Amino acid sequence: MQDDLFGNGSAEPKPAATHKTAGKAAAERKHVQPAETQAQHIELAAGLPPQLRMGTSSWSYPGWTGHVWGSDVGEALLSKHGLPAYSRHPLLRTVSVDRAFYRALNVSQYAAYAAQVPEDFRFIVKAPSSVCDAMVRDEQGRGQQRNPVFLDAALAQQEFVQPALQGLRHKVGALVFQISPLPHEWLRQRQRLLEHLHAMLRALPSLQPTAPDGVVAVEFRDAAMVTPDLMPELVAMLRDVGATYCLGLHAKMPPIEAQLPILRALWPGPLVCRWNLHRRHGAYGYEDARAMYAPFNRIQDADLQTRDTLARVIVGTTGAGQQAYVSISNKAEGCAPLSVELLARAVRAQMTAA
Repeated sequence: MQDDLFGNGSAEPKPAATHKTAGKAAAERKHVQPAETQAQHIELAAGLPPQLRMGTSSWSYPGWTGHVWGSDVGEALLSKHGLPAYSRHPLLRTVSVDRAFYRALNVSQYAAYAAQVPEDFRFIVKAPSSVCDAMVRDEQGRGQQRNPVFLDAALAQQEFVQPALQGLRHKVGALVFQISPLPHEWLRQRQRLLEHLHAMLRALPSLQPTAPDGVVAVEFRDAAMVTPDLMPELVAMLRDVGATYCLGLHAKMPPIEAQLPILRALWPGPLVCRWNLHRRHGAYGYEDARAMYAPFNRIQDADLQTRDTLARVIVGTTGAGQQAYVSISNKAEGCAPLSVELLARAVRAQMTAA
């Protein structure tokens, strides 16, 4: 009699099965499929130095479909669940965790990142602005008042170095202290700034016991901090604390060739480079680049000179057995994953020619 109620052999829907199906659908929505792995990328990656790790600045860009993602996925989902798919790409062996600059991450957040990537993956992490910005800024980036804990060693250790080491452990690649654009009062006393930076870095624990590949690096957003007259003091400070200089390729800074003397003075040493913004956009052109290059799915402004110079530096650094960490922004050429591939090809060309 019960079968006759539904006719044609239909079965009554079961609540438990419906719940299970809904759970499976939710799980599938959270799973971000990687793009199909290309044989040319596998071959290219196999020919690169093992000490070289290249990647992008963050990973939550829907425009990378076909390059990194296998299907169209929204930004929010990529931010939460895209890292495992990103790390499947043969050429993407690091990523810059830029969000840490805006709000300090805790141990569990770092550990969650580490659990999503292969064992040989390494992270580039920016220190929080609470440590690296001389000003407290509003949401539009305007300085509101002096930061009373600028370059505070205890805060740097508590909110940055310790959580990163405990959460990422051996997957720490480069911990970058990017010193934000400085107010005039600090630019008028650059030596004093280096003294404060020296004291902070000297107080930090060594990365090596936990992260043998780990590097501490300092990046500036003021060209006045890397002038020839200040270079001897900057180099001496970095040598004393065992840190390195981060090549910040940004329109606020001199071109790569003008920054290389600092790395030569620190030689031999690791390379940390963050290629952020094409010089055509000028010092304050970040938003212009974002608007011009979105959705970041193709190269729009190829920067051959920067790419070839950086490739030579990479080959020299890794050839000496040193680690090299390079992150590239979409605002450098238009599509960060494609910039990584082009840089990888430039490195291979340099290695072949050597």
